[in-house]
Order: sequence, then structure tokens, then C-alpha cells
Amino acid sequence: MTTSEPRLGLFARTFLLLALLMLASLGAWLHVFYTLELEPRAERAATQVIRSVELSRTALTTISNDQRAALIRALDDQPDVRLRLAEANDTVIELPKEQYWQAVLAQIRLKLGKQTQVAAALDQEAGLWVQFQASSQDYWLGLDIDRANLATGPEWVSWVAAAALLSLIGAAVAVGYMNRPLARLARAAQQLSRGQTPNPLPETGAIEIRELNASFNRMVTELENAQNDRNLMLAGISHDLRTPLARMRLEIEMSTMTEEQRWGIDQDLSQVDRTIGQLLEYARPARKPPSRPINLVDVAQDIVHQEQSHQSRAGLTFSVKARGGTYCLIDQQDFSRCLLNLIENARRYGATKQGDSIIEVVVQTRNNRLYVDVRDRGPGIAPEDIARLMRPFSRGDAARTGGTGAGLGLSIVERLVSPAAGRLRLLQREGGGLTARLDLPRARRAPQKK
Repeated sequence: MTTSEPRLGLFARTFLLLALLMLASLGAWLHVFYTLELEPRAERAATQVIRSVELSRTALTTISNDQRAALIRALDDQPDVRLRLAEANDTVIELPKEQYWQAVLAQIRLKLGKQTQVAAALDQEAGLWVQFQASSQDYWLGLDIDRANLATGPEWVSWVAAAALLSLIGAAVAVGYMNRPLARLARAAQQLSRGQTPNPLPETGAIEIRELNASFNRMVTELENAQNDRNLMLAGISHDLRTPLARMRLEIEMSTMTEEQRWGIDQDLSQVDRTIGQLLEYARPARKPPSRPINLVDVAQDIVHQEQSHQSRAGLTFSVKARGGTYCLIDQQDFSRCLLNLIENARRYGATKQGDSIIEVVVQTRNNRLYVDVRDRGPGIAPEDIARLMRPFSRGDAARTGGTGAGLGLSIVERLVSPAAGRLRLLQREGGGLTARLDLPRARRAPQKK
């Protein structure tokens, strides 16, 4: 069973990778910061508490009983210190089980004794309360040490959110800087694969990008020059060959040879002329896809109707198995040439053993694809020969290709559908025969101009 890979572009993949790395680094940094800062802060808070307890104990021990009440009132007047006599009915709330408060508790008990009671609230009055004994009397000393605690509220949330947002923005900018020239190169390569000449890529940016774009621009220029040279060469060959062919036809007509000899030579000359025509058709570049899609059913129906009008070309049928629109962004003349080539190929090489040519042209849709099938009941093609026959100047065995030709018909079709993001497939037909399928992308119908 094959697994489908997520349809993510280079920008999305790189951005997600960098974002995850940055967020992981931020989380690790927060953890390390919190861990390294917790112990020193807890130790400072515990030192403050221990010093206050020892001072309070010393003061309560050295003064008289009459002065203790005045000392307690004086301490209560302080904003962060409270002193209470311990009573049996005191309501005590234990410290939270958080790592920070447990570290503070451990430091206090290390200095004041393991039995020291520490509370987070006394009689519903919040603070850090520590019980100690002075002059055979138990006391509670309350301190407000929240400022010594680590910030864990909205302040931390806002700082973490800001750091994460800045990290994501930085990742997006960095990835966009790297992805932009690669995306431009990918679009140019797609245009080149469709037979179009892309605009030159800017040779700016990082040295690797400059060298890559410069190499791509040189490749495009060399391919364009090679294409022009090939077209010029084939045009010259066509002109230089067809002129003597015309003279030879004239000499044959004026000669005294028999009608059978004249017919045989004329067939050979016709074959040479058709071969030259195929070479020129193969060399002719495909047209650019139009801005408005065409209805393939209408075009195919017109071609089939024209072919059926010839009495010698009977046995050609047309049917449509389509749901929804049958529009495609392909040049109409290129599509007509493809369909005519496939019909002619089926007529020449797809005849039954009785010599009949039964050809079906079927237009069907499936999801977002359009299939134009040209089916025959001939001998078919062996599966191992299909890939070879798609190459230029390749011909099958005598069972399938008993006729004459240069072996360019299928290559011409594949060349013409490539700019429209289509392809040609040869399929074995159930019950015998061959199906030549044009696989084209489906397009939406363009709105009508008012």
C-alpha cells in the first residue's frame, strides 16, 4: 500500500522546520533559565526569612514583657512584616507543592530546624508565615516575599508570546529569502518544459543563486538556438528535396514507362513527400495555451464529422461520457492535429483481420482530468514496445505497422499536448485492439463577455 506524501511546498516545509526548531530552542531556553534562576531566588528569599526570624527572636528575647506588645505593634505597622502569637486554634494553609516554594522551605528548615512550621496563610491572611519560639512562647512571623518569586503570570506569557511571534516572523523572512529565487527557477523550468521561453532569471543574490540562474539562462539560450537551427535546417531540407521531387514527378508523367511502373514510382515519391511533411510537423513548435479554454467535445465532434463525410473513411463513431464541463486550456489547432494523427494512425494500423477499420472516439471526464480516447480493434501493441514507440523515429513490428511512415506520429502528438500539461498514453483495449488516450487537465469554462 502506497502512502501519499503531504502536498507541501518548499516554503511551507522549510518554514515549519525552522519554526519547530526555534520554538524548541525557546522552550529549552525558558526551561534552563527557570531552572538556573529558581535556586538562587529561592535561596535569597529563604535568607530574607531566616534573617527576619532571627532578628525577631533576638528582639523578643532581650526585651521585657511590657515592651513585647509595643514591638508587635511596631512590626505590624510595617507593610511587609507581621508578628502574631501562636494559638492552638490557628488555621494554617500549607505551602504550594511548586518547585520554588519547596526550595524555599528546604532552605528555611536547613537553618532553623527540620521541625520548623512554614505556612502560606495564617487565619486566611496570605503571606509566608514561619513559626519560631522565643522566651518559651511560640510566635508566627509573616513576610510578603512575592517579589522574590519568579514571574509566572501574564508578564511571562506576554514575553513568551512576543518571543515566539518574533521567531516565526524571522523564520518566515529567512525562508522567503531562500525560497523566492528557487520558486522563480521552478516556474521558469515549468515554462521551459511546456515549450515556452521563460524570461531571463535575475543574476543577483547569493553566489550560489547567481551561478544557478546564470547557468539556467545559458541553457535556455542554447536550447533556443538549437531549436532555431533545427527548424532552419529542416526548412532548408524540405525546400531542397521537394523541388527535385516535383521535377521527378513531371519527368515520370512525360516518360514512356508503363502505368504500373509510373504508379510504383509515384507511390515512392509520395512516401518521401509525406516523410518530409512529418519531419516539418515534428519540428514545428507547439503553440502557447490560449487564455480561454476550448470545449474538446465540440472540436472532436467537428473532426469526426469531417472524417465521416468521406465514404472511404466509414466506420468512425463518436461518443461522450462526460459529467460536467469538458473544457481545456490547449490550442485548438494543436488539439485538432493530435486527434487527426491518432485517427489516421488507427485507420492505417488498427484494421481487423477482415480489413475493416472500426474506430471509436470517446471523450470522458474523471475528477479533474479529461480523457480523449481513440480506440481500434487492430492487433494492438505489446506492452514492452509501448515506451519505445513513443520515441521519435520508432516503429513497431509488421503486425501493427505494416504501413509506411517515419515513426513520428505519436511523438508529434506528445509534443503538442505537453505545453497544456497533458500526455499521451497507449493502453491495451479489452477484447483486442489499442486505445490511444490523450490525458489533459480539466479547466473551468471562461465567463462569457457581455
